[in-house]
Amino acid sequence: MDHQPRYDDYEESSLFPDGKALQHPPEGTVSRSAPAEIAALQTRPPMDRALLERGKERYAIFCVPCHDPAGYGHGRIPSRGFPAPPSFHSERLRNVDARYIVDIITDGYGVMYSYAGRVPARDRWAIAAYVKALQLSQDAPERLLSAEDRQKLAEARP
Repeated sequence: MDHQPRYDDYEESSLFPDGKALQHPPEGTVSRSAPAEIAALQTRPPMDRALLERGKERYAIFCVPCHDPAGYGHGRIPSRGFPAPPSFHSERLRNVDARYIVDIITDGYGVMYSYAGRVPARDRWAIAAYVKALQLSQDAPERLLSAEDRQKLAEARP
C-alpha cells in the first residue's frame, strides 16, 4: 500500500499521446458546484443586519490582514513589505457598486489573488455589503445624521 504505481500531476506519462499525466478535462465538462455558484453570484442577497454581521465577521478573517479594520489599506501584511492595497475610502472605490467588490473578491485584482476558492459566493456579497457600510461610516453625509449629532458636529468644527 505504501508504494503504489501512480503518476504525480506534472510527471511524464506514457499513457497519453502528449506524454503528460495531468490532462485537461473533456470539452464541455461542468463542475458539479458551478450552477449553484453562478446563481449565488448573480443574486444579490437582501440587505439586512444578519448579512452585515456575517460580512463583518468574514471581513475580519479574510480582509483585515491587508486592508485593516477600517479599510484604509494599512494592515499587517503591507506593514511587512507587501504592496499596500488601495483605501476603500478613496473617491474611486466609494463610487463603485457592491458587484464590483464581489468581482474583485472572486477574480482578484493586481497583487490580490482570487478568494473564490476560500470565500463562498454568499459571503462575498456579505463582505461587499460590509465594505459599503465601512465607506458610509467614514464619509456619512450630514443629512443622514440626527439633529443631535449634527449639533455635536457643528460644535466640534473649528
